[in-house]
Amino acid sequence: MTISDLPLAPQTSLRVPRRPHLPLTSVPRSRFKAHAEQVLLAVIILVPLAAVVAAVPLLWDRWISYRDVVLMVVLYAITGHGVTVGFHRYLTHGAFKAKRALRVALAVAGSMAVEGPVIRWVADHRRHHAYSDTAGDPHSPWHYGDDGDADSHSLLKGMFHAHVGWLFDTEQTDQKRFAPDLLADRSLVIVHKLFGALTATSLILPAALGALWGWSWEAGLEAFFWAGLVRIAVLHHVTWSVNSICHTIGKRPFKTRDRSSNVWQMAFIGMGENWHNLHHAEPTSARHGVLRGQVDSSARIIQAFEKLGWATDVRWPDPARLARLKIPVPATAPL
Repeated sequence: MTISDLPLAPQTSLRVPRRPHLPLTSVPRSRFKAHAEQVLLAVIILVPLAAVVAAVPLLWDRWISYRDVVLMVVLYAITGHGVTVGFHRYLTHGAFKAKRALRVALAVAGSMAVEGPVIRWVADHRRHHAYSDTAGDPHSPWHYGDDGDADSHSLLKGMFHAHVGWLFDTEQTDQKRFAPDLLADRSLVIVHKLFGALTATSLILPAALGALWGWSWEAGLEAFFWAGLVRIAVLHHVTWSVNSICHTIGKRPFKTRDRSSNVWQMAFIGMGENWHNLHHAEPTSARHGVLRGQVDSSARIIQAFEKLGWATDVRWPDPARLARLKIPVPATAPL
């Protein structure tokens, strides 16, 4: 079965600005700047990843304390939900409306996940939904062919491309086409431009908190390693696994126009983003985990914002529509 054979979902009101006269991508004005960004990107990816590799012997030597674990989990939750709730469900898809203070706070928290400036992140993701698993998708694992004509080597290349390879493309998604609303928001433009400073803050903050908590330089260094570098690396690869793994393997209970799937093993660390099949069936839904037992902490946080009056017009899933999107399960033949 190829992608074209998959059951199609009805069109949904995905909030992607329609500006077909503008290009999909924009070419960097300076080749030197483009290559410099690629080098910086490699550092941002490889240094935290190296920390994860180093974490194995350090764990063996017990160079970690409960203080490091607490800081790592808390900062992972704050910055991770900044991406899932802020960058993704709110700014990309408009799953709810937020007051300005919450909008800026979510953009800052998401930026501290160090996955790229907010407007670029949103533009890339809107383009992904507009062309999901087809030509034009910036990070489809089926980049080198769909499952009808792709061999295992091509699929592995495609998964690498969807996971990290696409990040090194010098041509970037055109923000004027895919994120004009964010470009018109002065507060978000400021947060976008402060990405470098927020990246530094994301590393310095855990070190400072660790040093103050443990009252020593070594405690600060431990916190920098675990709640800074390791936390960023884990969050990176959890997010990127949604692009690669959740478009390759897993269950597909809802009708979509692509290969999006649910991978239950990522439920807790993925903060609900792993229920990717429903997300592509209903992109603007504030909840992705809609079936029994599907943990979705991002939806819980949005629900809390709604109860506090910080979020309004929340787009909760409609049971009738979900029933229409559900793929019927064939009846089991009697024995």
